[in-house]
Amino acid sequence: MNWQNKVMKMLDAQSIPQLPGAIRLADYAPPDWLVPEVSLDFRLSAGSTRVTSRLVVRRNGNHDRPLVLDGQNLKTSFAMLDGEPIDVVPVGERLEIAIVGDAAIVEFEVEISPALNTRLMGLYESEGRLVTQCEAEGFRAITWFPDRPDVLSVYTVRIEGDAALYPVLLSNGDRGAVETGLAGGRHAVTWTDPWPKPCYLFALVAGDLSALRDGFTTMSGRQVELAIWTSAADVPRCAHAMAALKASMAWDEAIYGREYDLGAFNIVAVNDFNAGAMENKGLNIFNSKYILADPETATDSDFDGVAGVVAHEYFHNWTGNRVTCRDWFQLSLKEGLTVFRDQQFSADQGSAAVRRIEDVRGLRAVQFPEDAGPLAHSIRPDHYVEIANFYTATIYNKGAEVIRMLHTLVGAAGFRAGTDLYFERHDGQAVTCEDWVAAMEAATGSDLGQFRRWYEQAGTPRVAVHERREAGKVIVELVQSQSPTPGQAVKLPVHMPFRMALIGRDSGRRIGEERVVEMREAVTRVEFDAVDEPVLLSLNRGFSAPVIIEAEASRTELAFLAGHDDDPSARWEAMQRLALSVLATDDDPAALVSAVAATLMDGTAGKLDAAFVGEAMLLPTESFIGDQAAMVDVEGIHRRREAARLAIATGLEAEWWAALRTYSGSGTALTPAAKGARRLANVALAYLVGAGSAEALAAARIQYETAATMTDRMGALSALVGTDTPERDACLADFHARFAGNNDVIDKWFTVQALSGRPDTLARVEALARHPDFSITNPNRLRSLVGAFAANQRWFHAADGAGYRLLGDQLLAVDRINPQSAARLAVPLGRWRRFDAARGALMRAQLERVTATPRVSRDVLEMASRALV
Repeated sequence: MNWQNKVMKMLDAQSIPQLPGAIRLADYAPPDWLVPEVSLDFRLSAGSTRVTSRLVVRRNGNHDRPLVLDGQNLKTSFAMLDGEPIDVVPVGERLEIAIVGDAAIVEFEVEISPALNTRLMGLYESEGRLVTQCEAEGFRAITWFPDRPDVLSVYTVRIEGDAALYPVLLSNGDRGAVETGLAGGRHAVTWTDPWPKPCYLFALVAGDLSALRDGFTTMSGRQVELAIWTSAADVPRCAHAMAALKASMAWDEAIYGREYDLGAFNIVAVNDFNAGAMENKGLNIFNSKYILADPETATDSDFDGVAGVVAHEYFHNWTGNRVTCRDWFQLSLKEGLTVFRDQQFSADQGSAAVRRIEDVRGLRAVQFPEDAGPLAHSIRPDHYVEIANFYTATIYNKGAEVIRMLHTLVGAAGFRAGTDLYFERHDGQAVTCEDWVAAMEAATGSDLGQFRRWYEQAGTPRVAVHERREAGKVIVELVQSQSPTPGQAVKLPVHMPFRMALIGRDSGRRIGEERVVEMREAVTRVEFDAVDEPVLLSLNRGFSAPVIIEAEASRTELAFLAGHDDDPSARWEAMQRLALSVLATDDDPAALVSAVAATLMDGTAGKLDAAFVGEAMLLPTESFIGDQAAMVDVEGIHRRREAARLAIATGLEAEWWAALRTYSGSGTALTPAAKGARRLANVALAYLVGAGSAEALAAARIQYETAATMTDRMGALSALVGTDTPERDACLADFHARFAGNNDVIDKWFTVQALSGRPDTLARVEALARHPDFSITNPNRLRSLVGAFAANQRWFHAADGAGYRLLGDQLLAVDRINPQSAARLAVPLGRWRRFDAARGALMRAQLERVTATPRVSRDVLEMASRALV
């Protein structure tokens, strides 16, 4: 029975940990052999690269087990043990070498072909350059090695290549010897990284690259050479990333006391990359999307994304590199913690309120549905088949929320003391989530035993809120509960901070101090002193816990909170709840229109930040509305939301024109005020175009043609793309012609069409999939069209299943090239239970088609199989 048949035979939630090939946390054992020193010699060629490795190995413990090495698609030329040739016969992707003593030197020469490596893992070719990606298990595609994160080594790397093809040769650490004039027009550079690291942090880049250079002086006075490498033409677009890097270095010193530890820090931008970026020690490799930015080609959101990702990867130098993961089950140890740190940084650099709302919106859009479906897992999973499938919103975003709760519980000073102790205890080690929590306990004297359940339990807790009056006092009961998830039928109460306050129903002011309630039990009772006026509850302020709130409130009360709550997150949340209440029915949306009008008026009067107003004006997405229902009503949600948008647009048309005139023309500055003005102006333009007047269409066309920033150009194009007008067609054609050849910008052109609400969107996406600029080999381009279309709830879920067939076709085509990219495309189909029986059957049929396809990858098979459970 082949692996596929075994998987399909064992499809039930309880059996998933026993799937053939599954790796389980319970089976973890320390490595039998350590590799304290590694020397690598690369003789580069796109068609055939030869890698010579020299591993100093040491037995770990008292045992007689052999050295076990991992390898993938390696052609082994020779192997040596302590200088003597040995015969090696790999079994699959593993190689065993019997060693008599407790230490030895093992050497290999292998041949690999970067040009044929379409998986973009290991060493591969991208636009004539050679690039590595080794996380999670890509190093085994470079040479034989115990490819696991708890084997830490000091690396010396010599890179030799054609000086014309590869004039720049980069690796981790600091540069050493440079050899020029070698035979055949070749040259070589040696790099040494003195800090022990796991092999997943190894990096190499070779190619014709130019650099934006700068420097940074650390808090101890050391000079660090900074360089961002890309094509010569794109160097000017690296300035924002360089500024973000320097700001990140200074911020990490000021907030966490963490100083950079090498003489150089290099970043390379490449177009072909599975992820956003990689934190390799001293040589970060980035998807170009998160490096290249200027006002002509990048939106404000892109600029923020560049700064956030640059910060994230730099912060990994301590939370991920100097202290790394013991095993891949601990992935959130580095990713959740570092996401929280980059969120802190971004909040400090701009509008903290807007940043928090954006974080919450992203969490709800992706992670909450993940928690509610067949792919639910805890932030420290207990099993996996392919670790690449667990680079999820749960690991990253929910993981960050768990760190944020810890920060709230122990306070800023306690959190800093805990991180200091964590770094002091574990610098240079591969550790666990337990080690992190234990450091926090030791530094602060806190009891976090119950808090650890966040690491073990999947799913999103719900908090039901019940309020009553007793002798003038306000009594609130908070009841936490959680539904079963695959493999976890019983849930225990978790420990969480819950921020809440009282808002006067008459005065609109906060009454008394905000309370931070530590919820530990299934029912938590909170008592507020007697107050002189009726009150409304301001709940989960700052989104203090990643939970779903169940609290009764009338539309009138929600509208009042949306206009008066002094916590921005809670105020935004009240507007979202009001919108959901209206959009769940066919009622007149007058209450929502009035609330929008009040908030917009406060914005134009200068009482509210324009960026916040822009966020508050956005209706919940169709997907989020669907997530709140037991079953998604695709057509009904679309119809009601469009009706509400039209009512807001037409009912406030004069106000939208006033907002557009007030906030347009903010120039190219990246200050919070300028970005907020552009945000609100483009929201106003979208509503005006939605109202359908010729004047609004003309205004959008003029903004598109005269825009000083990509933010305003995309704002106009996004407003027009849903219309059936000559302006739409003209702007789409101009956009493609204007930015032809710029991959990052053309991605936007694909995405804006894939997300359109027009009835012909599916046909348009099918045509775009045949467009000369579309390529399934580039992950960014794939995401920009197919991934974006799968997020278009109305037309991806067309009743005839054509959207599902398109996704299934693309998934299977991509799987033959890049299984990691293909596996991510299976996720939208996994929500089949949330839809009506006819749609669910069509979605399930595509998953069954995938699992029945011969030679489908393990990556895809695991995702499709779990989705069918």
